[in-house]
Amino acid sequence: MAELLLPLPARDREHQAACLVMVDLVGSTRLAHQLPLETYAALMAEFVQVLILSFEARGGQVLQHQGDAVLALWPSARTGFGVTAALEAHERAVRLGLAGALGVQLEVRAGVALGLVITGLVGGQLSAYGLPVNYARRLCDAATPGETLVCDQVARQLAPGGLLARSLPPLRGFGPDCHAYTVTLPPAAVTDGMKTG
Repeated sequence: MAELLLPLPARDREHQAACLVMVDLVGSTRLAHQLPLETYAALMAEFVQVLILSFEARGGQVLQHQGDAVLALWPSARTGFGVTAALEAHERAVRLGLAGALGVQLEVRAGVALGLVITGLVGGQLSAYGLPVNYARRLCDAATPGETLVCDQVARQLAPGGLLARSLPPLRGFGPDCHAYTVTLPPAAVTDGMKTG
């Protein structure tokens, strides 16, 4: 007999338009094979901690981190800060102290999506549910090392000169009509170029 799962408590649920950012370390499985377990664990802990701190410094809320990936949320009005944090993650990975000491070059890829989600506490941790969560993950998976991909809705809020359209294979669960854009602006220029209203 299947067990019945209870929904999030009604008082804790909140519908909101949100920007979801997923950042994933490229080649972490290779590193796990190359490095002693303790060293690998320390490197992953430093990587995740740096991303969490930088996302929070830009006003994001970290929803989850697992191994080599971090997912965070910004209110839709602060989408520019989410995109900036995603772009900064590339440079932060390159400058990670332990990676430098080990002679390891780290690269990340990132996906940014915007849309309606439901948020609430699950097990004492903020969680989000909705298509943008999955979309950010799919965009991150489709990005090349060093690339930040954003969806149509995010692209419409960014300065048009800072984007390149990118052809994608059909994203699992989203079909062939999804369009993605590579952000070519430097991080500092993103929030300055955000469209208002």
